Amino acid sequence: MGSSESKAADSKANRIARWRSTGIVSLREAKLKTFPDEVLDLDKSVRTLDLTQNKLVEIPMEISKLVNMQRLILASNHIEQLPSTMGNLQSLKAMILDGNRITSLPDELGELLKLEKLSISGNKLMSLPNTIGSLRDLSLLNVSNNKLKYLPESIGICSALEELQANDNLIEELPASVCNLVQLKSLSLNNNKVNQIPPNILKDCKALQNFSLHDNPISMSQFQQMDGFEEFEARRKKKFDKQLDSNVMIGSKGLDEGVDL
Repeated sequence: MGSSESKAADSKANRIARWRSTGIVSLREAKLKTFPDEVLDLDKSVRTLDLTQNKLVEIPMEISKLVNMQRLILASNHIEQLPSTMGNLQSLKAMILDGNRITSLPDELGELLKLEKLSISGNKLMSLPNTIGSLRDLSLLNVSNNKLKYLPESIGICSALEELQANDNLIEELPASVCNLVQLKSLSLNNNKVNQIPPNILKDCKALQNFSLHDNPISMSQFQQMDGFEEFEARRKKKFDKQLDSNVMIGSKGLDEGVDL
């Protein structure tokens, strides 16, 4: 083996040893076209896997070997579908799949009972599986910029949900079950086709502070006439005043005032 080959073998061995000891595997922008076998060989050692911005099209069934993985980041690839074996990743707490070509999610998604954060914006989803309701620890769901026409009724059983982002879809109405989301603080539905929302949503979602409905057929007057609007307005203002009091950094869009129509 030549010296350059020897160095390459050494550096690869060192890299694998580092992955095994830290549990963190980062291969961002590594020009990968296929899922690396050496990562699968690490099986129970992997805690975080980041393969952002590569050219991956497929995720192998064998990903199920990574049973202790808590964070999976596969943003900005060319992935079209997820294997059914994803349901075996029972330790997973966060899964980031933004900017791929995924058209549907497997029913086995509902087996990821520890999942707290699911972000799958910028894909081609037509619907979400009903099994999403099994994700009782899910606090953040981002499905913006897809082709969703509706959200499943089962979303109302995601009892820990605090933030739901579904901007830039084709959604016409929300399921009545969203009124069960008593932890929900922020709901964004900008640029959809929403013409009505459940009449009790402001009354029943007592934690709701932000409700964004830019570029939808629904009008501000419809919104203001809803049961619970005054209480919602009080929560919104309280949050806005807190932001002012704590001198938060103001971005290019200014402070988020909590209601947009």
